[in-house]
Amino acid sequence: MNIPTTADIVIIGGGVMGASAAYHLAKRGAKNIILLEKENYFGTGATGRCAGGVRYQFSTEINVKLSIESLPMIERFKEEIGQDVSYKQCGYLLVATNEQEVAMFKHNVEMQNKLGVATQLLSGDEVRARLPLMKFDDALAGTFNQKDGTVDPNSVVMGYVTAAQKMGVKAISRTEVIGITVSGGNVEEVQTSLGGIKTRMVLNAAGPWSGQVSKMAGIEIPITPLRRQMFTTNPLKEVPEDFPFVIDFSKSLYFHREGEGLLIGMSNQEEKPGFDQSVDEDFELVNLEAAIDRMPLVEKASRASHWAGLYEVTPDAHPIYGGTQISGFTLCTGFSGHGFMHGPISGKLMSEFILDGKFSSVDVSMLDLKRFEEGRLIQEYNVV
Repeated sequence: MNIPTTADIVIIGGGVMGASAAYHLAKRGAKNIILLEKENYFGTGATGRCAGGVRYQFSTEINVKLSIESLPMIERFKEEIGQDVSYKQCGYLLVATNEQEVAMFKHNVEMQNKLGVATQLLSGDEVRARLPLMKFDDALAGTFNQKDGTVDPNSVVMGYVTAAQKMGVKAISRTEVIGITVSGGNVEEVQTSLGGIKTRMVLNAAGPWSGQVSKMAGIEIPITPLRRQMFTTNPLKEVPEDFPFVIDFSKSLYFHREGEGLLIGMSNQEEKPGFDQSVDEDFELVNLEAAIDRMPLVEKASRASHWAGLYEVTPDAHPIYGGTQISGFTLCTGFSGHGFMHGPISGKLMSEFILDGKFSSVDVSMLDLKRFEEGRLIQEYNVV
């Protein structure tokens, strides 16, 4: 396959960030955009292996503000892009089982309410009443937002890619970036497995692989790839259609409806950094036992499927937006497990930064690369 030898903008990474950026840049009138994806299909990297959750419930104002802009974009996705994305507003129910979590939940709800987000604080009894299939004797409090829910990741990515292609974006899969030429502090060329592309603007949206891509340009970014895995069950008729996305906060254990069954996942606190995306069968048993403890019904379920994907984690669990010390080399990465839900607004923000030199829709200027060396970290705790 022949690829173009020049481009005005090269986007590396065909997941939700890259696809959204390609669409929003083209919508603004940018030309000669190339979107590169190393996998066979777009959205089959980190985006395609996520749980598909979208939520307003975060512990920092900037993440809540990103959700306030991004989730309505998902709500009107079919109207704007022409693609149904199966947005199910089942609500997220986060459960606190110790006093430290209760204090944090109260603070988070106050902050979210102040920003106009209608999250509710629940008592332990209210949590138990809402989750009759689960054993939450130790629940002290909970938070619930009905507009949180799940979305189909593949539909979002392909919606953006298809719409971007109609506006002239060249979206090329099965093409790996193998080098980046920098001269005089400026980006000059992206080398790929299919040949070189001369360009003055690169957007690194490679998710867990963005650290490797940045190194090709001589830039170090604090990205740690971490495996996260989940499994789905066969149909369970006992689970009601309005069952929420439940997070047992202290255990980083979560449940949500998937088809007529459940999707269940849990963070492995002993996970070593790396790019392994195979399923750890031993940890899956740990996850299963924890799930049965919380929902005895799971014991009679059979596994329908399982898979693993990668988070790209930063030291403060917040993303990195914007420029670097290399002119023309920009970043949109480091979302620490909540990138899918912020993909729509993040692509728009990067289109603003690349075309206007500033962020307009949300001020994310504090989430720059320099914050790590300058000690301006903003810690996010609502990460599973």
